Amino acid sequence: MEHRQMGKDGPQIPALGLGAWPLGGGMGRVDENTAVDTIHAAIDSGITLIDTAQAYKDSEAFLGRALANGYRDRCFLATKASFDFSSQGIRAGMENSLRDLKVDYVDLYQLHRWDSGTPIGAQMETMVQLQAEGKTRYIGVSNYTGAQLEQAYQVAPFHSDQPGYNLFDRHIEADVLPACREHGIGVLAHSPLAKGLLTGKYTAETVFPSDDERSWLPSFQGESFRHDLDVAGRLEALARDKGLTLVQFAIAWLLRDPAITCVLVGAKSPAQVADYLPAVGVTFSQSELDAIDAAMGLA
Repeated sequence: MEHRQMGKDGPQIPALGLGAWPLGGGMGRVDENTAVDTIHAAIDSGITLIDTAQAYKDSEAFLGRALANGYRDRCFLATKASFDFSSQGIRAGMENSLRDLKVDYVDLYQLHRWDSGTPIGAQMETMVQLQAEGKTRYIGVSNYTGAQLEQAYQVAPFHSDQPGYNLFDRHIEADVLPACREHGIGVLAHSPLAKGLLTGKYTAETVFPSDDERSWLPSFQGESFRHDLDVAGRLEALARDKGLTLVQFAIAWLLRDPAITCVLVGAKSPAQVADYLPAVGVTFSQSELDAIDAAMGLA
């Protein structure tokens, strides 16, 4: 597994990390034994960064079981404060996560989203205090705009940002990535497969179960869904020409940029974990990148 440095002075982390939202049940229920097997398969294969959050349903409890018997020592464990961003809420979130994860500390603690109801100064100061107390080795943020990153960084420098980024959603290229490059902030990209749009698994007739968030997400409904599936079909043809699955192709496209420290892949089975590995180490020529943009109607 390729490793990259998280930020200008952070640790080496794997280029692929396991995002635990699907394991927790956010995209349909996952059996606990299957979740544990999937986590073990990821760590055994070199995908040793595991990212979860308070909001990821059953994921922290599943991880608490999966990280026993030496697996905790083999992984870089990240979680997030998701709900209450007051100082007391962030602290309570940390304690709840440590309890559910059955660990004494995490490697990375993140603010899950921007909260305008609590001064960012108080939030970041609490994060720094938790770091000083040994509850987390590093601190970061998630889903911030470039301007929000700047505000937070002025209070307390942090090591990572976790934005959504994929071939369909490139909004971070305008302001978030430039801010991260300027300050030397590591980027952990979530939703690299656009929640399944970039897998080639679905058709316009696909019906998602009610406990799967895609049953109500606008991008999986009607004309928007059909359009994106058509684009994904064109991308899949480019992937085949390169000897890759669409999944591998989409992840490799993200990893082509050295500003991306880690791509967080979701998985609901060990087989899905194995499918991600060939994406690491792939390079693209400029003509291939131009073909991707043309397939998406951006050229």
